[in-house]
Amino acid sequence: MESRLHRSGIGTSTQHQRTALGLTDFNVVSSPWNFKYKPNHSVICEFDIAHCNLFGPYSVLVAKTALSRKKPLILHAHVTAEDFADSFRGSTKLSRPLRSYLRWFYSQADRVICPSNYTKNILQSYPIKSPISVMSNGVDIDSLQGFESLREDYRSKYDLSGLTVFSVGNVFERKGLTTFCTLAQSTNYNFVWFGPYETGPIASPSVKKWTRINLPNLTFTGWIPDKRGAYAAGDIFCFPSKVENQGISVLEAMACGKAVVLSDIPVFEEYYTHGKDCLMCHSIDDFKNAIDLLHQDDSLYKKLCKNAQKTANKHTLNILSENLEDIYVSTFDNTI
Repeated sequence: MESRLHRSGIGTSTQHQRTALGLTDFNVVSSPWNFKYKPNHSVICEFDIAHCNLFGPYSVLVAKTALSRKKPLILHAHVTAEDFADSFRGSTKLSRPLRSYLRWFYSQADRVICPSNYTKNILQSYPIKSPISVMSNGVDIDSLQGFESLREDYRSKYDLSGLTVFSVGNVFERKGLTTFCTLAQSTNYNFVWFGPYETGPIASPSVKKWTRINLPNLTFTGWIPDKRGAYAAGDIFCFPSKVENQGISVLEAMACGKAVVLSDIPVFEEYYTHGKDCLMCHSIDDFKNAIDLLHQDDSLYKKLCKNAQKTANKHTLNILSENLEDIYVSTFDNTI
């Protein structure tokens, strides 16, 4: 699924892991397939530790292979039933059987990794039998270098002027689509969502509704070739998500020194501080007031931008590499 998920949070997190592991002595094999397959030999290559970021049939095959070879198995819980709901047509109905499946799948692991204590609590409620480690997905600050140089091009391309409120990532109702668009309807600021969205049969009704609506100050860009352009063009990152396991785009916005306005959901309260590195909101009126305040109060705007960068620096890939190394070594020592 890598080719389809490289624009997703799962794909980004996986790339962060591979980049971080490049800073260690571990040899990373990104494909499990044994291309030198011979009769009576396994189709899965040799390995010392298996680390799966997805939960589909090939991941099950790798997991079963690890267990049969008595090799340490680490499963990364990027997905829960709770954050699967409200993503595309039918996803909410599918979330209930998915919960049972994930309980079975994650419970096979010698160690489960998840990006927040919020997610850990969700998994424990299923319950997951395996020990769970919390590890930030991290932010690749180097991949954002030079974003400022793209501001003029991207603002010109999408006809943006004045204060621009923006979001980044796949367009889902779960990520606060209706709140984002309702804010655009009730203000005169430019609102732009940088990221792909479905238009076919699996698109949810809310995605179809809002991406087709004709509002002069609301733009859906679809996929963009360089994510840096999004962070260059926008001024206030608005992310009214209903459910997140962490939210990599929040860290990317913070790394770019953008003022951030978030929903007051538990996972954001775990990582960020209202009034210090972001503003947190509970209702549409809260979001509108927060955006107005940042527009009017330049000192607050600059304070949040500065502190947001400090927060992002606590989630660098150097730190991620240390955390991964610790988890691998401890899991290996406890399993072998």
